[in-house]
Amino acid sequence: MSTATPDLTALRGPLREAVERALDGERLTRADGALFADIRGAEHPALWAAAATLRDRGHGPWVTYSPKVFIPLTNLCRDVCSYCTFAQDENSPRAHTMSPDEVLAVAKAGARLGCKEALFCLGDRPEVRWPGYRTILRRYGHESTHSYLVAMCKMVLEETGLFPHPNAGVLSRRELAELREVSPSQGIMLESTSERLCLPGGPHEHAPDKRPSTRLAMIRKAGELRIPFTSGILIGIGETAVERIDAIFALRNLHEEFGHIQEVIVQNFRAKEDTPMGDAGEPGLIDLMSACAITRLIMGPDMNIQAPPNLSADYGPLLVSGINDWGGVSPLTPDFINPEAPWPQIDRLAQLCEEAGYRLRERLTVYPSYVHDDTFLDRAVAARVRPVCGADGYPLEPAA
Repeated sequence: MSTATPDLTALRGPLREAVERALDGERLTRADGALFADIRGAEHPALWAAAATLRDRGHGPWVTYSPKVFIPLTNLCRDVCSYCTFAQDENSPRAHTMSPDEVLAVAKAGARLGCKEALFCLGDRPEVRWPGYRTILRRYGHESTHSYLVAMCKMVLEETGLFPHPNAGVLSRRELAELREVSPSQGIMLESTSERLCLPGGPHEHAPDKRPSTRLAMIRKAGELRIPFTSGILIGIGETAVERIDAIFALRNLHEEFGHIQEVIVQNFRAKEDTPMGDAGEPGLIDLMSACAITRLIMGPDMNIQAPPNLSADYGPLLVSGINDWGGVSPLTPDFINPEAPWPQIDRLAQLCEEAGYRLRERLTVYPSYVHDDTFLDRAVAARVRPVCGADGYPLEPAA
C-alpha cells in the first residue's frame, strides 16, 4: 500500500500539473485528459504511482472481488462483433440456451461453494434474428429474452440466495425497471465512445447494439432509475488514445449526474482465433496499467476501478496502477466470454494483495456504498441483501 507522496518529476510540466491537481482533490477537465493521450517512457510508472496514491486515499488497505457463478443464459445474439467467440449461429453445435433446471443447478452449486453473485450474460435480443430460438423461448413460457431473464433472475434470487447481476445488452427503460425488481445491480460495457468503430470495416460494423450513443443512452436511463450500475472500457479494439480517454469522461459525466456507476472496468482486448480480429495486436501490460491509472485519476479516489485478472498473464502489477477490485472470480464456472483465460486462485490473489500491502475482501455484486441506500435498491431486493451484510455494506463473515 502506497503511503509516500509519489515522485512526479518524470512527468512533463503540464501533465505533472494535471496529476498534482488530481492528487489535490481537484476535478480534471477534458483539457487535462488530453494530456494523458501521449504518455512516454518513465512517465508511465510515475502515473501509476500517482493513481495508486489516489486509490489508497479512497479505499485504504482493501482490494475486493465478487465470488460468482457465470450463467450464460443464451449464447445467441443478433449482433456480430469482430472479436467475439461467445455468440454463435443458431445452427452451430455450440449454440445453447440454458433451461430453468440448468440455471438453478449452476446457481445452487455456486451457493454451496460460497458464491454470492450470479452473473447473467447473454446476447442482445437474439429472438430478432433466430426463429428457432423463439421456439425455445415459447417452450419455457416466454415470448422474449427479457421476460425469460427476469424470470430466471427472480428464481435464482428467491431459491438460492445468490444475487443476480444481469449483463443483458441494450435494454429499454421498462426492461431496466423490471430487472431492478429482481437484481441489486446491472451492467453494460460502454467499451468505446468511438462511432468510427461502427463504420464499415470496424469491429462493430455489424453490431447495432454497440453504438456508443445507444449504450450511453441506456446508462443514462439506469441512472434515472437509480440502478447501481457497472460499466467500463475495452482497450485495444482500434480506438485512439484520445477516444479511450473520451469514454472515461463520458462515464464520469453520467456518474456525476446520477451517482449510479458503481465501478468502471478497464478490460484489455484479447485476440481470439477464428475471428476477423484474430491476428490483431493486443494491448500490453504497460498500456493496460496506464489505462487503469488514467481512469483512476479522472474518476477520482472513491470510484471502484476493476481490471479482470484472468485476462493478463502477469496481473499482480495491476495493483500498483490504481485499481481496487478484481471483479467476479468463480470457483465453479469458466469465463464464457474469454474461455481461454482461466480464473486465478483466490489464495493467489490474496497473496499478491498481501505482498503489495493490501488485504483481499469479498463484496456483493452491489457495492457497499449502495447496500443501505433506500433510493438505489428495490425494497424487496434490499430485504434480501441487507441481512447478509454488515453496517459497512460488506458481506458478513461466516461464524467460526
